[in-house]
Amino acid sequence: MKKIGLVISIGLILFSFSAFGQGMYKWVDEKGTAHFTDDLSLVPEKYRDQIRETGPRGKPASPSIESPESVGKEKEIESVPEPPEHKDLSGRGEDWWRATVSEWNKKLATARTNYEDAYDKWKAKQQELEASQFKPDSVKRKLRAEAKALEENVKDWEKQMEEAKNMLDNVLPKQAADDHANPEWLNPEEP
Repeated sequence: MKKIGLVISIGLILFSFSAFGQGMYKWVDEKGTAHFTDDLSLVPEKYRDQIRETGPRGKPASPSIESPESVGKEKEIESVPEPPEHKDLSGRGEDWWRATVSEWNKKLATARTNYEDAYDKWKAKQQELEASQFKPDSVKRKLRAEAKALEENVKDWEKQMEEAKNMLDNVLPKQAADDHANPEWLNPEEP
């Protein structure tokens, strides 16, 4: 009886060691539910490309996972990992710099368009004022006030254009140089 108990105990211990050393497979279904199994054949076919194998005690196993279909086949190289993104001294990368330049280019384009529109309206109002020399003074005062408001609007858009040009031509290049950012990041992207 003792021998049978000893054999069973040894068998259980050996079985537990073999189970302990076996990896587990994890996959996530379309509902976001995580599933685990120790048998690769139980993983649904459509999830096999995303399974993760974990080794004993949940430690990640080697990244290569062979499905029953791939055994004996030559493995393809999936993809070469991208090099890490370069950053400036402040931790900003190419995307940040290009987005900032793009934003200032848009501000410049908007200011330029609005400046031209305001300038045309101001010039038209100036001509209307010049043509009103024989009109009542109240009409002239009203036209002068409108022309003055349009002139202020022109000056405001001109200031915004100058600010955007200064940012693009002076401030951002200096900031990029100070932060050791790649100067090519300041160039607009080619479509």
